[in-house]
Amino acid sequence: MAQKTSEKGLAGAGAPVVTEPGRVRNVVLVGHSGSGKTTLVEALLAATGTIPRAGGVADGTTVTDHDPAAVRQQRSVALACAPLVHDDVKINLLDTPGFADFVGELRAGLRAADAALFVVSSVDGVDESTVALWEECAAVGMPRAVAITRLDHPRAEYDQALQDCQEAFGDNVLPVFQPMLGDDGQSTAGLLGLVTLRVLDYSEGYPPVAREAEPEHLNPIADDRNTLIEGIIAESEDETLMDRYIGGELISTEALIPDLEKAVARGNFYPVVPVCAHTGVGLDALLDLLTSGFPSPLEHDLPVVTGVDGSPRSPIVCDPDGPLVAEVVRTTIDRHVGRVSLVRVFSGTLRPDQTLHVSGHGMAERGHPDHDADERVAHVYSPLGAQLREIPQAIAGDICAITKSGSAETGDTLSSKDNPLLMTPWTMPEPLLPIAVVAKTRSDEDALAKNLGRLVAGDPTLRLERNPETHQLVLWTMGESHADVVLERLRSGGVELDTEPVKVSLRETFGSGAKGHGRHVKQSGGHGQYAVCDIEVEPLPRGEGFVFVDKVVGGAVPHNYIPSVEKGVRAQLEKGIAAGYPVVDLKVTLYDGKAHSVDSSDAAFQTAGALALRAAAEQGAITLLEPVDEIEVRVPDQYVGAVMSDLSGRRGRPMGSESGSVGEASLVRAEVPATELVRYVVELRALTSGTGTFTRKYVRHEPMPPHLAEAVRKDHATSR
Repeated sequence: MAQKTSEKGLAGAGAPVVTEPGRVRNVVLVGHSGSGKTTLVEALLAATGTIPRAGGVADGTTVTDHDPAAVRQQRSVALACAPLVHDDVKINLLDTPGFADFVGELRAGLRAADAALFVVSSVDGVDESTVALWEECAAVGMPRAVAITRLDHPRAEYDQALQDCQEAFGDNVLPVFQPMLGDDGQSTAGLLGLVTLRVLDYSEGYPPVAREAEPEHLNPIADDRNTLIEGIIAESEDETLMDRYIGGELISTEALIPDLEKAVARGNFYPVVPVCAHTGVGLDALLDLLTSGFPSPLEHDLPVVTGVDGSPRSPIVCDPDGPLVAEVVRTTIDRHVGRVSLVRVFSGTLRPDQTLHVSGHGMAERGHPDHDADERVAHVYSPLGAQLREIPQAIAGDICAITKSGSAETGDTLSSKDNPLLMTPWTMPEPLLPIAVVAKTRSDEDALAKNLGRLVAGDPTLRLERNPETHQLVLWTMGESHADVVLERLRSGGVELDTEPVKVSLRETFGSGAKGHGRHVKQSGGHGQYAVCDIEVEPLPRGEGFVFVDKVVGGAVPHNYIPSVEKGVRAQLEKGIAAGYPVVDLKVTLYDGKAHSVDSSDAAFQTAGALALRAAAEQGAITLLEPVDEIEVRVPDQYVGAVMSDLSGRRGRPMGSESGSVGEASLVRAEVPATELVRYVVELRALTSGTGTFTRKYVRHEPMPPHLAEAVRKDHATSR
């Protein structure tokens, strides 16, 4: 049923154009994969006449899941914005992926939103990752509500799902409607409002027929209604309301609903609405909740801004006439349009043909350097999934899209070129699954580098590095599904590539002292090369690096060639000896040698120095060193034992654990060889039902067990 727009708050026959921040609601939909978020978004779009019907199109895509990778994986893989209009209010629905690999898209949606709708399947209930997200929203005071979906499924258990929500999310998670069964005694055909005591009858389809509840409907809901009313009154600003209620006074609906809406907007009360996307049950009730219960951008705290140099600036407010401050919450590359940036406007008004200042904090370690540039925005669009509809402006509080920006990356601030500002960034998780990518041909190398740069610019959860020791191009991702999507996007961009096993940066060192004799004598084309040197090597403590000592006496090696010997030794250290990894923590003493008055040269003594080191290696046992990381694993308490056992199997050394308080994760600390952590993010997720997370930091290199070191040496010999 299409909603009409009034001239007061919204304009435009096509895409809705909002003119007052108070008539905007930015709502992010969150929940585990398969809970029905995307299906619910499409149903709401169809119910408001935004799209002709729900259910996707012929190629398997939907309005929000238009990415081929989403079709192939059968789940959302990217943040999508879907605006609609209900009761003269524009609701920007932000559909987020539910799978843990795409947490960067989820965090972008949380940044752009003012409230969160938790979507819980009546079939699957609440998983632990959703509980963790609820707690994260609670920590910042974000208003929340719950939609329990898939009521038409044969295994739907609404009452159990509601109980799961109340146990997982805590107090003040209360239903405001009760599902009513149809004549068949199985399907949900209506809702009974616990506050209004009105029945919404969907037996003839959507929109429902509303009527007063029959007397026989009231007794079964009496306890739930009393609990709801007491919860609303407890949050009321009217201190007399509770006394009147306890005294037996019948509190009117007109008195309860405003208090309910205020409690929801303040983030103190969390209504639950039963919804069925396919039959339309509850869609109108949910839309009313989103418009009347959730806060407008005027009621939401805004991020801190500074000057681009970090200097303090006055706080911004959600004012269309204020200084322009907007943020790129997501950047993608469309094969037809080019770069598309989803933008949340926090202050001021974004208009076409406007020159903006683009500034970003940057994350150099992830390939996002700091940057500042002035750019002209030609057009401003209202996005509907992949569809871009041109609009004349986007005011403070609204979400829009711009295209073809040359430098705007996810997380960048857009502001006036005359008053450039910078917003505090939001927290992004560290990518922990490395993928080594290789261009199939030399001609693909440039295309690979170009397309990787674009993807990394748009996705802060990607990190790209060229490992100077293993000579691999490594793309750090959030997990296997994230990696699959990235690789598919590269290939769809015309890049032919392969992947290969990721190599860990090992080191070599001497296990004992030794002596080496390097002799380079050669005749070629009438010109000779002559250099002889004798060295002694001694292992140093870990982290001491390389020390070169000159103890030559009597000019056996002329003074001007001694730096050449050191240079040759250093070059061989970089190349490695036993397995091709750098040699570290070594003292080399040059104590003797020979030179020729004509045939000796800098190059000859460099070669002799390298040969002497290799000769010493034949006497002194070469030890392979592997990096060791300190990791912190956060898991629910029931998984601590399994995690610690698994870490022991990875040659980890436990450093202790801390039990979490109620509702919080436990923390396990350990030191683990990095070679055991290449796929740990995937394996930890499987071990903990998707709830485990970890961080890591390099500690030191230490000797690798002999049997593993021997395998590395054999691999190196085979590859040569």
